[in-house]
Amino acid sequence: MLTTREDAPETSTVKVYLPEPPTDATRGYIIEKLRRIFGDGVSISIDIDPSILGGFVVHSGDRLIDASVRGRIEQLERLLKAVDIPPWDKTADPRQIIRALKNALATATPGVREERVGTVASVGDGVVRVAGLGEAMIGEKVIIGDSVPASVLDLDESEAGCILLGPWSDIREGDVVRCTGRPVDVPVGPDLIGRVVNPLGDPLDGKGPIRSLRRRPIEGPAPKVSQREPVRTPLQTGLKVIDALVPIGRGQRELIIGDRQTGKTAIALDTILNQRDSGVICIYVAIGQKASTIAQVIKTLEDRGAMDYSLVVAASSSDPAPLRYIAPYAGCAMAEEFMYSGKDVLIVYDDLSKHAVAHREISLLLRRPPGREAYPGDIFYVHGRLLERAGKLTGALGGGSMTALPIVETLAGDISSYIPTNVISITDGQIFTEADLFFAGNRPAVNVGLSVSRVGGDAQIPAMKKIAGPLRLELAQYREHAAFAQFGADLDKATRQQLARGERLMEALKQRQYSPMPVEEQCAFLYAMTSPGIEELKLEDVPAFEVQFISFVRENYPGVLRRIKQAGVLSEEDMRLLSEAASRVRRDLLAQNHARGNQAKAS
Repeated sequence: MLTTREDAPETSTVKVYLPEPPTDATRGYIIEKLRRIFGDGVSISIDIDPSILGGFVVHSGDRLIDASVRGRIEQLERLLKAVDIPPWDKTADPRQIIRALKNALATATPGVREERVGTVASVGDGVVRVAGLGEAMIGEKVIIGDSVPASVLDLDESEAGCILLGPWSDIREGDVVRCTGRPVDVPVGPDLIGRVVNPLGDPLDGKGPIRSLRRRPIEGPAPKVSQREPVRTPLQTGLKVIDALVPIGRGQRELIIGDRQTGKTAIALDTILNQRDSGVICIYVAIGQKASTIAQVIKTLEDRGAMDYSLVVAASSSDPAPLRYIAPYAGCAMAEEFMYSGKDVLIVYDDLSKHAVAHREISLLLRRPPGREAYPGDIFYVHGRLLERAGKLTGALGGGSMTALPIVETLAGDISSYIPTNVISITDGQIFTEADLFFAGNRPAVNVGLSVSRVGGDAQIPAMKKIAGPLRLELAQYREHAAFAQFGADLDKATRQQLARGERLMEALKQRQYSPMPVEEQCAFLYAMTSPGIEELKLEDVPAFEVQFISFVRENYPGVLRRIKQAGVLSEEDMRLLSEAASRVRRDLLAQNHARGNQAKAS
């Protein structure tokens, strides 16, 4: 219904759009009717726009009266999207499509539609200021012009600040901005597995459109405390140093932090590769990475068969800041769909440092007041509301989980700077990669002293928990003795022996990239490395000892590995057998070295 003159806002210009030029009689009739509605003092202009197909459109200030054929078609399309049933999807149930069409047609209200709209005041660098738009909400999706999507991120008394989620080269001042009444959403569901998409859910891999019938808002509430369960189920990374000393559980938020080029992404990729046959769905979110780096990650996952249970959300450094900003939220929405369906999900945010930079860029363009290091005051909330959505759900909600591995880059090992301290305080522990360890050849370069898991032994199988205690104690003693020994003091025999054992344990924790180890083999090998006599091995013989010991146990004691894998326990008899195997392999290795030495002397 058109409002009367008394209800009409004060305005000076009214624009009328018609599909074809009107006759003089029609023009006079239109002007008379509009002056009754908007007042006698208004200026009325009539423009021709064939795209409206029929009817008319009236635009005055923040009011848009749409009685066009195009407007009715758009209204029907929005109703169809709201019920998530695209009629052109051949895979959908025809009865479901017919039912959705009937509901949409029954809901459609033919006739005049009146909207509150805004107009573009300024545009640039991925941000647009919109005059009017008084009924918009934070996070709401708006449409600029005919088709460019945007999201409302800032509201004040006279203008709304929006981030552009599409091309903005054709946007001009004065373009109409329409509210949609719904938040920004992305496609979700099993159809995304194996695909590479951008933060809007559009495919980037050339494998055709995403035929998902469901969509989910990128922003959503985190599960309540009453909807969560304690984290007790291990999420095996396949890395000895992490599974033994910094364990991760399903539903945990474990930060990977360290300097540039110290193996942070490698840890995340090894964890994804180790989820084969575990039932865990993996999502890798690339935020602000070079396109070549993202391509290399995708190739690694494809070559090793990990894309069968993974999906990649890519927002490269060449993408606009708004896409980099929404990327982790889009990935989280895709993960939530699986979590609330009762599945276990692992999501990697690589990395939140660049996400914070994108948010700072947007906030400065929106003229928000800067705070510490020029970041806006809500930067803690930006990451908090993202990471709090991970967790382990109760059985009543399906028992699904979302495990988050955010990555944060430090500068010169400074973990006390602004963004690292923020994310550390949000997460349930951190894995700290150290440049000195990396360049010394300790890969993964995890600093065990600064790394911590607040879930601890609850996220370990009993066998690993039994082994991890003595291992952690020996490594702590080694670090203490090594710090004392660097002063060149004379050391007694017991201290030298402890240093020798510690050096061999550090060597045992090294692992080649993309070579995750099953947890049962980890338990067997680490138990062997904590057994007496291991200091007799030469440091360079530890890798050979690992290969020969694992092979020996597989051939001679397969029942031990089977019991660890199935029951997760290490009995006294199993420990005796593993000790015997370690002694046997160690003696054989020493004998081989002795024989090689004698042969070298003879030659």
